[in-house]
Amino acid sequence: MKIKLYDNVKIKKGCIIIEGFPGFGLVGTIASEYLIEHLKTKQVGEFEFDELPATIAIHQSKIVNPMALHYSEKYNLLILHTILNIKGFEWQAAREVDALAKKFKTKEIISLEGVNALVPDEDKVFYFGEKKFGSLGAEELKESVIVGVTAALLLRNKKVNCLFAPTASALPDSKAAASLIKMLDKYLGLEVDTAPLLEQAKVFEEKLKGIMTQTQKTTEEADKKNLSYLG
Repeated sequence: MKIKLYDNVKIKKGCIIIEGFPGFGLVGTIASEYLIEHLKTKQVGEFEFDELPATIAIHQSKIVNPMALHYSEKYNLLILHTILNIKGFEWQAAREVDALAKKFKTKEIISLEGVNALVPDEDKVFYFGEKKFGSLGAEELKESVIVGVTAALLLRNKKVNCLFAPTASALPDSKAAASLIKMLDKYLGLEVDTAPLLEQAKVFEEKLKGIMTQTQKTTEEADKKNLSYLG
């Protein structure tokens, strides 16, 4: 697995990387999707891999790249957006993100995640790292277990800051994702119009549900074909 940047891509040094790998409630995926749409970013690269199933999604007659890099020149943000479950390859992904951060002398990496909560508070956001999030209303995460790409990044790079939104569902949670967007808006001054935020997030939620369902069906069909070959 490696990150490929497209030719003639211009990314400013000192950019901020925002990563939204699939996790609990697909919060990071939904939030990064919203940022890509809202900031009118440009796709500047993608993950290349042989280890994961060859999968793409079609949405509104367009191909959705399953693991792509988008850039906002206005805010100097590099956003990593993925709809693929990369379980088992978290270290490889983190290594590539860390190398990307060093290449562009990244100011910081912000990881967007969902955290399991029996009774989630829609307005609550937890943070780990940058204390400024606390002054903006987030609550410091003091006791937890972090897994996935974010965990691997935290062990590799000291500039990683994390935002966690409580969610009670393993299904896509647009409300939790919206709470992260609001916190990012306070932190980075992205001029997000929060009025249509939840409505927009629900659209992404339905889109992701459709993509994930279709991906699951495709995987099951491929498994059946493999079994028929073996049988």
